[in-house]
Amino acid sequence: VEAGEKDVVLMGATGTGKTKSLQLMAEQLATNGVPVFMADIKGDLSGLAEPGESNDKVAARAKDVGQAWEGKGFDVEYLSLGGEGKGVPVRATVTSFGPTLLSKVLGLNATQESSLGLIFHYADANGLALLDLKDLRAVITHLTSDEGKEELRELGGLSKQTAGVILRALVNLEARGGDQFFGEPEFDPADLLAVEGDRGVVTLLELADQQADPTLFSTFLMWLLAELFEDLPEAGDLDKPKLVFFFDEAHLLFDGSSKAFVDQIEQTVRLIRSKGVGVFFVTQTPKDVPDDVLAQLGSRVQHQLRAHTPQDA
Repeated sequence: VEAGEKDVVLMGATGTGKTKSLQLMAEQLATNGVPVFMADIKGDLSGLAEPGESNDKVAARAKDVGQAWEGKGFDVEYLSLGGEGKGVPVRATVTSFGPTLLSKVLGLNATQESSLGLIFHYADANGLALLDLKDLRAVITHLTSDEGKEELRELGGLSKQTAGVILRALVNLEARGGDQFFGEPEFDPADLLAVEGDRGVVTLLELADQQADPTLFSTFLMWLLAELFEDLPEAGDLDKPKLVFFFDEAHLLFDGSSKAFVDQIEQTVRLIRSKGVGVFFVTQTPKDVPDDVLAQLGSRVQHQLRAHTPQDA
């Protein structure tokens, strides 16, 4: 993959070598001075920091293709999404996450999502900073009180049943480790654009105990992209991107997503290339990514796709 490539989907069944392709792409991009962000879902990418060790098979392969093989380590930064991970903990405030992304994490339907949007609107209009989940719960509790109902009467109000659903979802999210992610200090996505000398820095996100909550992981990646889109200036068509963002296990992002959520993803993917950011979706089959998003991706890398049904084909 050329260093100038910006939008790619990498597909293939389990065991067909997608992870090795990820490693090689990341190494080539970093060598060409492009910072890379990847989620280390299974813990098998962290070795990028250490030079590889040669063996008889590697030496024989290098001789066959006429190349001089030498192991190289890369500059790697480690982040951790909640829990007791070994990387630098990553946090974000509830306010910056916004109602659309938070609704995806909470598993809310369209009606509940619109009610959550009303709650965010009230907090913003009254200068209330929603830093963590406790702040959001406090605002919801206030808006279901007699005083809060009067304040929302002109905006349509918040039903007690809907508020109860949202509150229960927030409690469940805290139990799944969400309380360790939402809060301050908030991670600055601009830190992903680091370059050491003439080589890009590879940033690896460790999931720690968030493997049990894939929705939070995938939605956090979307938050990172959205923040980059908001913060970065227009860059036009660069010779090489400022950052390449690997979106691994992309199917997690789209499972059960609302139309508003998918529309936001499509818009971000379509427009973020003008900010100099490349997005690589990594998934098992092209069916995992909606057609409108697939249409925005310039290249496709396929690993032994297996078609067992007409729709697969």
